[in-house]
Amino acid sequence: MRVLVTGARGKVGRATTTALVAAGHDVVATDLQNPEWDMPPPGTPHYVKADLTDAGETYALVGGFSVGEGPRPGPFEAVVHAAAIPAVGRHAPHVIFSNNLMATFNVVEACVRSGVRRLVNISSETVPGFIFAERPFFPAYLPVDEEHPVEPQDPYALAKLFGEQLCDAAVRRSDLRCISLRPGWVQDAASYPRNLGPFLRDRSRPAINGWAYIDADDLADAIRLAVDSDLPGHEVFALANPETIGDRDLHKAWREVFPDAPTELRPLDRPDASGISSRKAYEVLGWRPSRSWRDHLTDDGEPRAVWRTSGRLE
Repeated sequence: MRVLVTGARGKVGRATTTALVAAGHDVVATDLQNPEWDMPPPGTPHYVKADLTDAGETYALVGGFSVGEGPRPGPFEAVVHAAAIPAVGRHAPHVIFSNNLMATFNVVEACVRSGVRRLVNISSETVPGFIFAERPFFPAYLPVDEEHPVEPQDPYALAKLFGEQLCDAAVRRSDLRCISLRPGWVQDAASYPRNLGPFLRDRSRPAINGWAYIDADDLADAIRLAVDSDLPGHEVFALANPETIGDRDLHKAWREVFPDAPTELRPLDRPDASGISSRKAYEVLGWRPSRSWRDHLTDDGEPRAVWRTSGRLE
């Protein structure tokens, strides 16, 4: 299929573009950064700079305007929407909310009006609300799944929840089929030591998401399955790698760091199961993650190799 990937220069977008190209899809990538080449090298997806908060740019892009050496025949068959300011704290709240929500609105609207068949919307584990809560609260139960109550307080999680609701509205009024994915804390080769290393060095370090994470390449595999899926309507999937960071015993670790939490600890398939349940993705999408933090880190949180990005040690 002809697939557009938004946010293609981000952690999720890069992995997704690679996975879709490897699967044989005809991919166009878009982000806010300037193109690196006037013409991409052979085998490299064509890249288009676009501001998705601008409705005109989004409509033109999703509708299949001329890219590359000539006009393309009509709109894309599938769109993967991974573009977003990725978290709170680095931008003013109104910037996060307005950017993320308007970009999603414009992408969904353009997909509806252009006749796109499948939209894969990258939502977030933050939608239930407890991760960035200003007035902290605990998950109602662990592992968290798609049925967990959603009570977001922060602009990032609110925009992600509203993005899912935009997908609900789109399938009610059009033939667009939507899948929203709620990944856990996404990691790639460069970020494992920086983000997960501290949790391995300090086993008492708390994590309100139940020490859940997901490898970017495993997430990209789930996105590829979602692109290829014929599921009707709008489905939401929670995604995480099967184990906790550091192979913690989820129930034991939770009771130790949050002894007064009212969280219901539900039965697990394995003691070190993640704080996010991916059972629905296993059963409906056929997703099977195959990577682990152990591929990148020792038990003490030290990197198994050194990765360099832009000439810097990461």
